[in-house]
Amino acid sequence: MRLAFKFALESDKITADGVEVTGYPDLARKYHISSVPKTVVGETHEFVGAGPESMLLKHVQEAAADPAGPSSASGLVV
Repeated sequence: MRLAFKFALESDKITADGVEVTGYPDLARKYHISSVPKTVVGETHEFVGAGPESMLLKHVQEAAADPAGPSSASGLVV
């Protein structure tokens, strides 16, 4: 989660939110969360587990380049 917030601080085109999904079962269902941490980038790219900064950056770049994705790379990190 720290990396997502770090990215958001570095760019005004990125937002990051951290959610304790046990308190938000609707979000857990919406994003099909069965294990944590799970990172969702731009509603279209996701991965499970902790990873290095380069992995998160790759997903953010892919989401930003995805024509089906939003114009900005917003994300939900749980």
